[in-house]
Order: sequence, then structure tokens, then C-alpha cells
Amino acid sequence: MFATIINDCRDQNAMGRQATRVASLLGCPVTSIGVVHDLEAAGTLVDALDAAEKREGVVLVNVAPRQSNGHQTEKSGVGYLIAKTGKRPNGSPFGAFFYGKTLVISSLDGFTLALAKKLGVVESVKCFHIPTIVEELTGKGVLTPEVAKRMVDTQFRSFDFLPRAAAWLLSGVALPFEEQTLDMAVPDPLVWLVDSFGNVKTTLLAEDIEFNEGSATKTAFGNLTAHARLKDVPDGVSALVVGSSGIEEKRFLEIVIQGKNAAEHLGITVGARVI
Repeated sequence: MFATIINDCRDQNAMGRQATRVASLLGCPVTSIGVVHDLEAAGTLVDALDAAEKREGVVLVNVAPRQSNGHQTEKSGVGYLIAKTGKRPNGSPFGAFFYGKTLVISSLDGFTLALAKKLGVVESVKCFHIPTIVEELTGKGVLTPEVAKRMVDTQFRSFDFLPRAAAWLLSGVALPFEEQTLDMAVPDPLVWLVDSFGNVKTTLLAEDIEFNEGSATKTAFGNLTAHARLKDVPDGVSALVVGSSGIEEKRFLEIVIQGKNAAEHLGITVGARVI
């Protein structure tokens, strides 16, 4: 059993509090991954699921969208919440799904689940309305009124709601939900992460473009030579390679310069369009 937290509340205090609560409720090791961008969260979620290989565990994701207004409902698959409440209920709704034996509970706005959908990991989620959950569980005596109120009003739902929701679901407590099909997508080939070496992870798969060994691919950063492996890129050459991130045979392409920091040299940042 494992637990992984992916969150943009990434200072040591916030991460420490989340990890402590998750560990205290689930009794398992916790890994915390701080991210800045919902695109970064999207790729990081895919990589966490790839690492876990469908084993028993939980991944908790909460990231504010950076590509669009957090109050928008387009491409979020959560329109029923707006219909019910007439407004966004204290931030993005959360949805849950299983990948093998791994439970994922994630915020739904922005691109956070877009790459999981692209790779066939998830098509729909159990979408939660926190006030409805709190009302039902308080009525059953699972929650005290004091904790219930804090869970609804909190500005730190990653601490007050997500760990408890994971513990409830893993212990068999039924939570009210609305099944929602995911209709979000990454509209353009984008950069989702720049790693510590300056290699640039993109949302592209080899199947998305004409990717042939040694051929040139036209990108927003110039013509890049295609290579299946980083080791095959000559020194100082800008290239597009099959990276390590992804799931099973579906691996994201990366922009690299052998021996150099590609992001710095080419001026690439997260969210940049690739093609």
C-alpha cells in the first residue's frame, strides 16, 4: 500500500501537513510531489500511475488550473454541479476512479486528467459534491458537526477532505457521487514539464506525428531530429526523443540537446506550444 500526493500547495508546511494526515489515516508510506501547473500535474499523475503498476494505493491530486479561469465549466465534465448549486462550490470539484487497484482522487478543472484520458487510463469519474457527502455522513454519525462544517468551509481541501475521502473509499464507505464522462483534452501539443537537466517533456506521442528515426520534425523551436533513445543523439544536437514518461508502450516525446540544457538554450517553458 502506498500514497502519493500531487499538489500545488507545495511549501514544506502544506506538504508536511497533508502527508501526516494521509499517513495517519491510511498507515502507509507517503510521497509528496509539488507542482506549479495543471499540465505538470497531468504528466506527474501519469508517471505516478506508471510507477505503481496498478498496485494497491492512492494518488491524491489537487491543482488549480493555469490554462483557463478556474470558474469555467467548459471541458470539465462537471456541469451538473453548476446546475445544482448555481455557482462553483468552493473551488474545482473532485472526481475518483481506479486504475487497477490504485485509487485516484483528483481535482477536475483544467488539464489535470487530460493526459490520463489521452493514454486511455480513464474515461469517466465519480464526481463528488462535498456538501452532499458531508450531510449524508454526518447524518450517519461518521462525521461530527464540527468536522463537517470545517470540511465544507475549508480553504485547504487537500488537508481536510481528500485524505478522509480516500480513507472512506478504501475502507468501503459509500460516498454519494454523479458519474461524469471526461470531455477535457489537451487542445495543442504542449510542454508539461522541464526536468532538472533541462530536458523538455511534451504531451506528444510518437504516433501523433511522423516520427521516423533520423528524420527532421518541424516544431515551434526549429527542426528537431527524431531519435528513439537519448543515447543516440549526437553531442550538441537538438532532437526529439522518446522519453521515459508515460504508461506501458505509450511514452511522451521529449525535446533534448545532448550535453546541454534544452529548455534554457531554446527558451522553452511549461505550457508552451510545441508544434
